[in-house]
Amino acid sequence: MIAQFAITNLLYRYAEMIDAGDLAGAAALFEHARIKMRGGEELDSAALLASWRRRVKLHACGTPRTRHVVTNPIIEVDEAAGTATCRSCYTVLQQTDTLPLQVIAAGRYIDTFARVDGQWRFASRDYSLFDMPGDLSQHLSG
Repeated sequence: MIAQFAITNLLYRYAEMIDAGDLAGAAALFEHARIKMRGGEELDSAALLASWRRRVKLHACGTPRTRHVVTNPIIEVDEAAGTATCRSCYTVLQQTDTLPLQVIAAGRYIDTFARVDGQWRFASRDYSLFDMPGDLSQHLSG
Protein backbone atom coordinates (compact mmCIF):
# COMPACT_ATOMS: atom_id res chain seq x y z
CA MET A 1 0.00 0.00 0.00
CA ILE A 2 1.25 3.48 -0.78
CA ALA A 3 2.60 5.13 2.40
CA GLN A 4 0.25 8.14 2.26
CA PHE A 5 -2.82 5.89 2.06
CA ALA A 6 -1.62 3.68 4.91
CA ILE A 7 -0.93 6.75 7.07
CA THR A 8 -4.26 8.44 6.37
CA ASN A 9 -5.97 5.12 7.12
CA LEU A 10 -4.26 5.12 10.53
CA LEU A 11 -5.54 8.66 11.18
CA TYR A 12 -9.07 7.68 10.21
CA ARG A 13 -8.97 4.31 12.02
CA TYR A 14 -8.06 6.14 15.23
CA ALA A 15 -11.08 8.44 14.85
CA GLU A 16 -13.38 5.53 14.00
CA MET A 17 -12.29 3.51 17.05
CA ILE A 18 -12.59 6.41 19.48
CA ASP A 19 -16.09 7.21 18.18
CA ALA A 20 -17.09 3.53 18.51
CA GLY A 21 -15.95 3.52 22.15
CA ASP A 22 -13.14 1.06 21.32
CA LEU A 23 -10.59 2.77 23.55
CA ALA A 24 -8.39 -0.34 23.76
CA GLY A 25 -8.30 -0.66 19.98
CA ALA A 26 -7.46 3.02 19.56
CA ALA A 27 -4.69 2.79 22.15
CA ALA A 28 -3.28 -0.30 20.41
CA LEU A 29 -2.63 1.86 17.34
CA PHE A 30 -0.02 3.65 19.48
CA GLU A 31 1.76 0.46 20.62
CA HIS A 32 5.04 1.66 19.07
CA ALA A 33 4.52 5.33 19.93
CA ARG A 34 5.20 7.97 22.53
CA ILE A 35 2.36 10.42 23.20
CA LYS A 36 3.09 14.01 24.23
CA MET A 37 0.38 15.45 26.46
CA ARG A 38 -0.31 19.01 27.57
CA GLY A 39 2.22 20.00 30.19
CA GLY A 40 4.95 17.96 28.48
CA GLU A 41 4.08 14.57 30.01
CA GLU A 42 4.82 11.60 27.73
CA LEU A 43 2.74 8.42 27.74
CA ASP A 44 3.05 4.99 26.20
CA SER A 45 -0.02 3.21 24.82
CA ALA A 46 -0.88 1.53 28.15
CA ALA A 47 -0.83 4.84 30.03
CA LEU A 48 -2.82 6.47 27.23
CA LEU A 49 -5.51 3.79 27.53
CA ALA A 50 -5.61 4.21 31.32
CA SER A 51 -6.02 7.96 30.89
CA TRP A 52 -8.84 7.54 28.38
CA ARG A 53 -10.61 5.04 30.65
CA ARG A 54 -10.47 7.58 33.49
CA ARG A 55 -11.49 10.60 31.44
CA VAL A 56 -13.64 9.68 28.41
CA LYS A 57 -17.33 9.37 29.22
CA LEU A 58 -18.96 6.41 27.53
CA HIS A 59 -22.73 6.73 27.31
CA ALA A 60 -25.39 4.01 27.60
CA CYS A 61 -24.77 3.00 23.98
CA GLY A 62 -21.12 2.26 24.85
CA THR A 63 -19.74 5.15 22.81
CA PRO A 64 -18.74 8.72 23.67
CA ARG A 65 -21.43 9.93 21.21
CA THR A 66 -18.76 11.80 19.26
CA ARG A 67 -17.61 12.14 15.68
CA HIS A 68 -13.89 12.87 15.30
CA VAL A 69 -13.24 14.43 11.90
CA VAL A 70 -9.59 14.47 10.81
CA THR A 71 -8.80 16.82 7.95
CA ASN A 72 -6.00 18.47 5.98
CA PRO A 73 -3.34 15.76 6.43
CA ILE A 74 0.01 16.98 5.13
CA ILE A 75 2.19 13.89 4.89
CA GLU A 76 5.91 13.80 4.20
CA VAL A 77 7.43 10.35 3.68
CA ASP A 78 11.06 9.25 3.70
CA GLU A 79 10.71 5.84 2.04
CA ALA A 80 14.41 5.01 2.38
CA ALA A 81 14.39 5.62 6.14
CA GLY A 82 10.92 4.10 6.62
CA THR A 83 9.68 7.21 8.44
CA ALA A 84 7.03 9.85 7.87
CA THR A 85 5.54 12.95 9.45
CA CYS A 86 1.99 14.23 9.27
CA ARG A 87 0.33 17.46 10.34
CA SER A 88 -3.47 17.36 10.43
CA CYS A 89 -6.47 19.06 11.99
CA TYR A 90 -9.27 17.54 14.00
CA THR A 91 -12.79 18.62 14.87
CA VAL A 92 -14.87 16.73 17.41
CA LEU A 93 -18.66 16.88 17.25
CA GLN A 94 -20.94 15.48 19.92
CA GLN A 95 -24.64 14.98 20.53
CA THR A 96 -26.19 13.42 23.63
CA ASP A 97 -29.63 13.30 25.23
CA THR A 98 -28.83 16.60 26.97
CA LEU A 99 -26.42 18.21 24.47
CA PRO A 100 -27.54 19.24 20.99
CA LEU A 101 -25.23 18.44 18.10
CA GLN A 102 -22.26 20.80 18.25
CA VAL A 103 -18.52 21.13 17.88
CA ILE A 104 -16.93 20.44 21.26
CA ALA A 105 -13.23 20.59 20.33
CA ALA A 106 -10.82 21.48 17.56
CA GLY A 107 -7.08 21.26 17.31
CA ARG A 108 -4.12 19.80 15.49
CA TYR A 109 -2.16 16.58 15.51
CA ILE A 110 1.52 16.34 14.74
CA ASP A 111 2.35 12.68 14.20
CA THR A 112 5.38 10.69 13.22
CA PHE A 113 5.27 7.23 11.73
CA ALA A 114 7.68 4.37 11.24
CA ARG A 115 7.50 1.30 9.07
CA VAL A 116 7.63 -1.70 11.46
CA ASP A 117 7.75 -5.19 9.95
CA GLY A 118 6.54 -3.70 6.65
CA GLN A 119 3.54 -1.89 8.22
CA TRP A 120 3.21 1.82 8.93
CA ARG A 121 2.70 2.53 12.64
CA PHE A 122 2.38 5.61 14.80
CA ALA A 123 5.79 6.50 16.30
CA SER A 124 4.62 9.64 18.14
CA ARG A 125 1.66 11.94 18.54
CA ASP A 126 1.58 15.44 19.98
CA TYR A 127 -1.75 15.75 21.83
CA SER A 128 -0.85 19.15 23.28
CA LEU A 129 -2.19 21.19 20.35
CA PHE A 130 -5.75 21.55 21.64
CA ASP A 131 -6.64 24.91 20.12
CA MET A 132 -10.38 25.40 20.60
CA PRO A 133 -12.17 23.76 23.52
CA GLY A 134 -15.96 23.81 23.53
CA ASP A 135 -18.47 22.23 25.89
CA LEU A 136 -16.64 19.06 26.97
CA SER A 137 -18.97 18.35 29.89
CA GLN A 138 -20.57 15.32 28.17
CA HIS A 139 -17.26 13.99 26.80
CA LEU A 140 -14.53 14.21 29.45
CA SER A 141 -14.36 13.86 33.22
CA GLY A 142 -12.17 16.06 35.37
